[in-house]
Amino acid sequence: MPVPSVVQNAGGKTIVTNAGSHGKFLAVIDFDVKHGRVADYRYHLLPVFSELLPADADMQAVIDRVRAPFVLRLQEPVAESRELLYRRGNFNGTWDQLIVEALMQVKDAEIAFSPGFRWGTTLLPGQMITRENLMEQTAITYPHTSVTEMTGAEIRQHLEKLCDKIFNDDPYQHQGGDMVRTGGLVYMCEPAAEMNARISNMTLHGQPIQADKSYKVAKWGADSSQSAGEPIWDVVEQYLKSMPAFKNHVPNVPRLKGMHLNPGFAYD
Repeated sequence: MPVPSVVQNAGGKTIVTNAGSHGKFLAVIDFDVKHGRVADYRYHLLPVFSELLPADADMQAVIDRVRAPFVLRLQEPVAESRELLYRRGNFNGTWDQLIVEALMQVKDAEIAFSPGFRWGTTLLPGQMITRENLMEQTAITYPHTSVTEMTGAEIRQHLEKLCDKIFNDDPYQHQGGDMVRTGGLVYMCEPAAEMNARISNMTLHGQPIQADKSYKVAKWGADSSQSAGEPIWDVVEQYLKSMPAFKNHVPNVPRLKGMHLNPGFAYD
């Protein structure tokens, strides 16, 4: 957050801020205190340029020793990116779009689901995608893929449950990260609505999803006991090697409804 959000409450005002993740910034806040109360404040983000800071020698030695058996394989190039590959936002990014398209193509599925993660390295157009870059986006302890048949009604209920874990009015009911990323499936989402009323207008290739029709769905990052397929990084690598240079993975994001009063949402 470039500036804090000041929240009014029964006790006065609360300054809420988030400096980001991955050690990119430090939040610096100075208070002007008068007569036992905060009279004013000054806030700014201090960027952290890791390449300008010397590494701790002991820690670097540990990292080098652990990486040594794997470093050649990790650094092996897989494909060249022709676009900006990033993870950002509640609903999708180009890295996630690449992952769901890999699932649909390699697994021959109509629809794909990918977990709502927001971590990982951003790559610029023209950069080589290494195997380590793939791992940076997918390295979890339950990476296996699966393919299943789901009815339209089951797909909607699945999205509703995930949506409630993110947008429930009670913050203590929030679980996980961002909304699941979808491939093939397009839908409308109303985050401020009640449970079972947030997801609507689901379509596939421009045609409405039918509640009683079965669809072939590929996914990863689910319960490992139900996922017997290869890990997702192998699926994405197979996809990339089939098209060594690529571009235009346009993020598939839902149409959002009822967001005009949300202070955290910026309209174009």
